[in-house]
Amino acid sequence: MVRVRLNLPSSEGRVARWLVAFMTLGFVALAAAAIAIGWITVRNRTYTAEILHTQDVRQAVATLHSQMEQSETARRGYLLTGMPLFSAAYARSAGNLAPSIATLRRLTADNPAQIARLDLIEPRFVQLRALRAQSMALVASGRIAEAQRRFAVDASVPLMRGIRYRLQAMAADEVRLLAIRSGRQQQTSALFLSVAGLAAILLLIVAILAILVIRRYTADLATSRDSLRDLNETLEEQVTERTADLSRANEEIQRFAYIVSHDLRSPLVNVMGFTAELATAAGPLAELVDRAEAEAPHILTEDARLAAREDLPEAIGFIRTSTQKMDRLINAILKLSREGRRTIAPEPVDPAQLVDMIIGSIQHVIDDRGAVVRVERPIPAVVTDRLALEQILSNLIENATKYLKPGRPGEIVVTGHKERNRVILSVIDNGRGIDPRDHQRVFDLFRRSGAQDQPGEGIGLAHVRALAYRLGGTIDVQSTLGDGATFRLNLPTELSIQDIKA
Repeated sequence: MVRVRLNLPSSEGRVARWLVAFMTLGFVALAAAAIAIGWITVRNRTYTAEILHTQDVRQAVATLHSQMEQSETARRGYLLTGMPLFSAAYARSAGNLAPSIATLRRLTADNPAQIARLDLIEPRFVQLRALRAQSMALVASGRIAEAQRRFAVDASVPLMRGIRYRLQAMAADEVRLLAIRSGRQQQTSALFLSVAGLAAILLLIVAILAILVIRRYTADLATSRDSLRDLNETLEEQVTERTADLSRANEEIQRFAYIVSHDLRSPLVNVMGFTAELATAAGPLAELVDRAEAEAPHILTEDARLAAREDLPEAIGFIRTSTQKMDRLINAILKLSREGRRTIAPEPVDPAQLVDMIIGSIQHVIDDRGAVVRVERPIPAVVTDRLALEQILSNLIENATKYLKPGRPGEIVVTGHKERNRVILSVIDNGRGIDPRDHQRVFDLFRRSGAQDQPGEGIGLAHVRALAYRLGGTIDVQSTLGDGATFRLNLPTELSIQDIKA
């Protein structure tokens, strides 16, 4: 890395540091103001919605009250005149009462006091509707005098009075809520203006400080431009040397991993061999203990019996399990080391066709696990290493079929789309998911997430990430526990030899 150092006088350096500190404080204050404005905007939107909701409730109360009065007026007109015009008007207004009550109940579902009032209003409406229907039927049959006589003594007036009283109480309660919510909105608006004004002042201060910094360092930048021009002439050579150094270091790390893994295998083979001999020798020893117990039990101690029958076989089992695990880990290191030495050969690849081939090769595994894998076409073609891409997709698809959510049929979908000069391949499943805290850890070597109820040593996703890097791409995961996971492979559309060397 090329570094240019500006030799500023000590006093000028102190001034520059103060200015940078002031600008940092200004930007922090502006960020805080932006967050505060965002929060205030959200709160103001909430208060506005509450006010609109209150207005809707008031309108619904007024509508219900008006319909009740209109239906009563139409009924009385029909009682007095017997004209069909009033009967039709009553039918229209009375037919709207039930929907209006339902609307009001829905709008006030969040207000227990209003619901309690509605619970008292609704049965009165039922009684009033029955009385009205009776009087309307009498008039319709020509018995107007009887209808008028019954109207004079029935409970319509008390029922109407009770309904009006409670509707007025509901309207008054909404007026009270409207005043409270309007006050909150006004306070929020005032706070918004205050914060916006403070943010404007801070922005002005930051702008002034930025101008001072720019003016002070313009001369220094002009001086450093000449130095950078000289350095840029040798930059390509330095980059080439640094790239060569990194390549040599990478090769050295791979050789080291291979040598260490190879050297570890030699003592491991000895341990495994001697463990096998111990296991073989344990058989005759156990037989000898059985014979001694049968023929001369007095010479056999309890410790010897436990050592031959329990301790020794158990210890051999633990040793064998540990050596087998270590053998798998060494094989994993060797596999990663060999993959790092393999030459990448870019060629045109159809990912959809490649996935079809992968599905066909592991179809029996997919069927045994009760899963379905499908490809959503079209998927853009890429120029990349076919074998590496096949290994990546095979690992992701097999993992998706392995970590299914119990009780849910597995569904795995492979999709792909193009973004500028990149192709995004996604493997989406509906399995058990991955805790967000483990999204990065699952790509580390020998690290696993969730319940360890499936075989594996934690090398698959580490291998996938290493291959993705070699193809000039990246791999990430989006998931929550219980909701499946989406692995996204981001690759260049065309992998060139220059990209591989870089």
